[in-house]
Amino acid sequence: MKNKIAILAGIPILASLLWAGTPNSDGTPAKTNEAAPAPVVFNHDDPSGMRLEGERRFRTNCGRCHAAPHKFPPRMMATIVRHMRVRATITDEDMRFVLYYMTQ
Repeated sequence: MKNKIAILAGIPILASLLWAGTPNSDGTPAKTNEAAPAPVVFNHDDPSGMRLEGERRFRTNCGRCHAAPHKFPPRMMATIVRHMRVRATITDEDMRFVLYYMTQ
């Protein structure tokens, strides 16, 4: 029961954070002053490395606005990450790493 209450309490927070990342009025994505991180060559067969890379990308892309949330079921987290990918213009690769990190 407490988990359901915590999830329901977090929905308005997520909605407000999603709303804050909306594009400019002309439809272009909001710009930031941060430089793009250098591409990383990564071994996708290493689970601990994937988790660390996911954490790094979470901090880079999501940590500006979000603290690491409690773990949610993978299906719910996939929906959240997919919505944030669109709003925050996160790359598909970053989304996969963040999703792996958030569901492990």
